Amino acid sequence: MSQAQPYYFRAGTIGTRFNSIVGWLARHGFSLMGTAEMSVRGRKSGKMQRVPVNPHVHDGEQYLVSARGHSQWVRNMRAAGGGELRVGRRTRAFTAVEIADDAQKVRVVRAYLKRWGWEVNQYFQGVTATSTDAELLAACPDHPVFRITVEGRDAR
Repeated sequence: MSQAQPYYFRAGTIGTRFNSIVGWLARHGFSLMGTAEMSVRGRKSGKMQRVPVNPHVHDGEQYLVSARGHSQWVRNMRAAGGGELRVGRRTRAFTAVEIADDAQKVRVVRAYLKRWGWEVNQYFQGVTATSTDAELLAACPDHPVFRITVEGRDAR
């Protein structure tokens, strides 16, 4: 996809409903296979925006992968540089750094697709965990990845 029109797979009615249910569950302490509700400050509104995410651990580091591409939460994260992850009463503040489209990102995306592919393969336009490194690298610009670092102790 061209630079002027970055890839973004917008959620339809069913996807939006599913995300709101998963977010509600996380807010109330029910994580589905490791999901959490992420809050990030809106770059225009300044208000905290909430979205369910699949935090992913790879080689001891924690990541957020945008399966749907250059979504609003990605654009907000670039501006805010961090946010909060929540499951029930446990809220963890974090900082985020976007990683480059390189071999490290290929390894993170491959591991993410192994773990979450059942849910997100549809957004990767034919690329899966079994794709070649070259195919994954070609898909990387469409799927921002942030390495996150949890700050200090849990916020309450």
